[in-house]
Amino acid sequence: MDAVEEIKGRLAIEDVISEYVQLKRAGRNFKGLSPFTNERTPSFVVSPEKQIWHDFSSGKGGDMFTFVEAMEGLDFRGALELLARKAGIELEQYKKGRDDTKQKERLYHLLEQTAKFYQANLKANKDALSYVLQKRQFTKETVLQWRLGYSPNTGAAVVDFAKKQGFNQREIQQAGLTNRFGGDMFRGRLMVPLQDQQGRVVGFTARLLAVDDPQAPKYINTPQTALYDKSRHVFGLHLAKESIRKTKFVVLAEGNLDVIASHQAGIMQCVATAGTALTEQQLKTLKRFTGDVRLSFDADAAGIAATERAIPIASKVSVRLSVITIPNGKDPDELIRQDQAAWGRIVNEPKYVLDWLIDYYQKQLDLTKPGNKLVFSDTVLTVVRTLSDRVEQEHYVQRVADIIDVSREALLQMKLDHTEKPTPLKPHRDVRLSKIEQENLEVIKKQNKLIALLLLQPHLRDLLVSLRAEFLPEENAKFVFNFLKEQPDFDGTPSKAAGLKEVADYVKMLSLQYEELYQGVELLELRNDAEYLQSELVKQYVKTQKANIKEAYKNATAEEQRALLEKDKELNALRNTYKGGN
Repeated sequence: MDAVEEIKGRLAIEDVISEYVQLKRAGRNFKGLSPFTNERTPSFVVSPEKQIWHDFSSGKGGDMFTFVEAMEGLDFRGALELLARKAGIELEQYKKGRDDTKQKERLYHLLEQTAKFYQANLKANKDALSYVLQKRQFTKETVLQWRLGYSPNTGAAVVDFAKKQGFNQREIQQAGLTNRFGGDMFRGRLMVPLQDQQGRVVGFTARLLAVDDPQAPKYINTPQTALYDKSRHVFGLHLAKESIRKTKFVVLAEGNLDVIASHQAGIMQCVATAGTALTEQQLKTLKRFTGDVRLSFDADAAGIAATERAIPIASKVSVRLSVITIPNGKDPDELIRQDQAAWGRIVNEPKYVLDWLIDYYQKQLDLTKPGNKLVFSDTVLTVVRTLSDRVEQEHYVQRVADIIDVSREALLQMKLDHTEKPTPLKPHRDVRLSKIEQENLEVIKKQNKLIALLLLQPHLRDLLVSLRAEFLPEENAKFVFNFLKEQPDFDGTPSKAAGLKEVADYVKMLSLQYEELYQGVELLELRNDAEYLQSELVKQYVKTQKANIKEAYKNATAEEQRALLEKDKELNALRNTYKGGN
């Protein structure tokens, strides 16, 4: 991963842009007023999922780097340095660039081969298979989908395997596969690969099977490595993200096996963190897919404490946090084995986290006793103080006062902290466009709409026959146009999309445009719009070329003038062949 990708991984594009533009959630995206025009209706869209922005009023768009460049008047290097500081990244470490990327690719390859090694060993171990298929009741399909494996209970099975694959001891250690003595980190355990959002193996969770040593931990995880950061990793997201998009909520469980069981039961919007230490970065990652996060932590002291710690983080990143309560203190895996349908019902009956917290402490404490009233109010208000929304603070102050039967004024003697004033938006650069610049912007907007239609709607590709690259003012649009001319049957599959890698951000922007403007629109209406956009581009092309001819005609020879007049006739004929050309 290079510096740009690392920064994008650490920073959410909506957080970067919200320093300049006041954003409000609109479905899967965020919207705000354009910082480039004086519009009154929001047409500036940010897609956390695609990590892209597009301003419909000015036709501009791109990633977080292009936005900072535009707002701060910086070149790419300046934007890189600004965002690197914000992300807490030292750019010096990326000077080696290619060597670092090659090394990480080798680690990815090593972990992929190791996962296959563990899978092969699971097939050969009857006890491990019995645990997975009988005790856990996972199907063979589930075992294969989650790539479950088994680590041999020997000293250096993985180390020896990796060396035979051409990896050295240092690389094996860097991948997190060795202990401090250089032998295997994982021995005699069920192996659950940890995979990133793209499905690449970055580490492992290992579950103890045989209890030979009562002091041995039930679970151990890959340590921090160049590929695995437990504070950022969300287990199962690579398989859950489509379901999260569809259902518009995510279930956050405590254990990896809970997630696997949940997916097998049909609740595939379930993910997990490494233990109960939910972090801001993990919530920001989930927020890219949904603002509705439902916790399903164990109902023990650690689970309660983790839930309380998560409340201010969720408030800070504007995520709605709620709690799923499982009867009799069971975990999801246990409940699913007993009553699979019950889990499906329970995930749809969450309670908002502060209401859940109040109910929990009301049940734990006898509020008829004055001392317990103080404990209750102190405990709940400690959490309420952390809320970033003042209105929500006031609501729960009043609720606590009602519960312990005191006046709001008396309760406020506890001096509830005031929330910080919101950080003012950074000033916009004054961007004033000339009439010609405004005309050019309009042409670019029409160009992008047309290319978005041709890219995302294959039934309109017959228009490619009469369209020419020279009608398009920008190189990215010409690139996509030429790609579609060569592959008119392009259907978006990854193998075919590789040819668009060079303009990946532009393609994401086109996809965002299509979703905002054309999703669900009838094909006939799309065709009418595409034909209109094409004719407008031709008219602008003809207008520009005619202006060039007029200027060139002044100083041309007689022969050159005849050629220019012939060219002018061709332009007239071109304009008149298109609908609306007169």
